Parts: sequence; structure tokens; C-alpha cells
Amino acid sequence: QVQLVESGGGLVQAGGSLRLSCAASASGRTFSTYTMGWFRQAPGKEREFVAAISWTGATTYYADSVKGRFTISRDNGKNTLYLQMNSLKPEDTSVYYCAADGALVVTTLPGKYDYWGQGTQVTVSS
Repeated sequence: QVQLVESGGGLVQAGGSLRLSCAASASGRTFSTYTMGWFRQAPGKEREFVAAISWTGATTYYADSVKGRFTISRDNGKNTLYLQMNSLKPEDTSVYYCAADGALVVTTLPGKYDYWGQGTQVTVSS
């Protein structure tokens, strides 16, 4: 069982930066044994993959739309996942969710993730 709480969202102008955090509390398994991901969902749209990271942080994946602008990272000692978002665009406006997957293989499919946070709103003004 994993409980996830996102923070760090807010309103920012286009070109600005935000850093999202996801604090995890795990029972039965340690945070370091979960693949972690960030997803986002805008009103009227399906939830979409943003980034994912392996257990150790050695492997990362990004959606093409955020590659080169966003960086996913994790601190297993602090049970925390991060998403550094730079050069933000109005089309990045969404609710951002962190998610945990108990599998070893990193996946970009939201249906494969077992646990989800409540989300944090990111709004980018033009």
C-alpha cells in the first residue's frame, strides 16, 4: 500500500518554472521498490503520460511534449518524487498526478499504475 501526496502546483507565466513534489508513505514495501510516474489531465481530455522513473532513478522516460523541458527525479531516502518543469507553456496547464507501480519494468501506461495521488493544479498563463 502506498499513499501519495502531491504539492508544488500553482499559477505561473509562460516560460516560467515549477517544481512538483510527491511525498510517499509506503507499507509492506519500501518506496525505493516502486516505479514512479507523473501524469496529467486537462479538462475534457484523457489522462496522459508525462514522465516515469525506475526504482533506482537510473532509467527515465518522457513524453515527447515535455522532453528537454521537464526532469523527473526521486530521493529514495526522503520517499519523495519530483518533477522539475521549465519553459512552461500554456498547453502544460493540467492537474498533475504522481503514481506508483509495483512492477520492475518502467511503463508509460496509466492503467499499469497501482496507486495515485489526489493531483495538484498547474496553470500556465500566456
